[in-house]
Amino acid sequence: MRVQVDNLKEGCILTEDVLSKTNRPIMSKKTVLSEHLIDILKIFLVKDVEVEKTMVNGLPCTAPVTGKDKTPSLNSNTIECTFVDLFLQAKQEFKKEFISWQSGMQIDVAKLRSIIVPLIEQTDLSSSDIFNLHHYSTKTEYLYDHPLAVAIISAFIAKKINYSKGEVTQIALAGCLSDCGMAKISPGILNKNTTLTVEEFEEIKKHPTYSYQMVRNSSLLKDATKIAILHHHERMDGSGYPFGEKSNRIHPFAKILAVADSFHAMTSERIYKPKHSPFKVLEMINEELFGEFDITALKALSSAIMNYSVGTKIRLSDGQSAEIIFVEEKNPARPLVKLLESDQILALEKNRYLHIEEIIH
Repeated sequence: MRVQVDNLKEGCILTEDVLSKTNRPIMSKKTVLSEHLIDILKIFLVKDVEVEKTMVNGLPCTAPVTGKDKTPSLNSNTIECTFVDLFLQAKQEFKKEFISWQSGMQIDVAKLRSIIVPLIEQTDLSSSDIFNLHHYSTKTEYLYDHPLAVAIISAFIAKKINYSKGEVTQIALAGCLSDCGMAKISPGILNKNTTLTVEEFEEIKKHPTYSYQMVRNSSLLKDATKIAILHHHERMDGSGYPFGEKSNRIHPFAKILAVADSFHAMTSERIYKPKHSPFKVLEMINEELFGEFDITALKALSSAIMNYSVGTKIRLSDGQSAEIIFVEEKNPARPLVKLLESDQILALEKNRYLHIEEIIH
């Protein structure tokens, strides 16, 4: 919906690029607005912008809208919730559950299932949903963003590998509960805004065990799901934790969770680590971290890029806009592209200093 800049609130999410007098945007769509960014819009004399109906905190955007685009609030039964709306609202529901675990309450798996299932069934999880999840993660709410995102990405991978509907749901639940043990970690460590000490990281590494202990008596979770939660930080080359298990000793569900967990973590802005483009992360996982992850699960996630057809508009890491003209199956993150401003053809495979930042159309 279109909102006047003077009425914007911190946490509103842009749904369209905000353009200046040049072809390059002042701000990209999916940007979560801060007070500073709103001030920048005012400096550029932008009058109004298009934003999501739901703010990043899960609350409906109640700012007045302009002109003919006046749209009822999310409370209206006439409005169909988008994937973004569902995700942001689900995050607030999950947050309540996590806080209850911190106070010692038992996990309500049925409640979590009611939060997760609408998300993994929405629009059959398109590639754009997967590659845009990181936009809705914030430093302060990463503990609640991350488990939901891992659940969604894990379900996407599981569907690509042709798991049954029931198995997809169990894998999504495993993703959602993989970090429930974080509720047993000291808030002082969880909220620390500097790099963790060796001792603090060792405490963090206990969370898969804590998570397993919290779910092991649940009758609504399969044994495979519980083991996946325990194993989600194990790595194929034995470099993971808590047991240092290798390849076939790691449960197949856990191999999916490992890819989803690392992918979302690396694309998200965390308190002590910067975020990277999803396309850059896939390349990093395939190259720099090769050997740590299951090839089948990794290929299933990478296949999402192949869904972007020739003609798709992208933004490169240097800010230039381009159009995909050929995708190489062996390295889909580095297609052949045409720059929109100059019509120059670039092979990203040969121009390693550049990578795709995001899809823009």
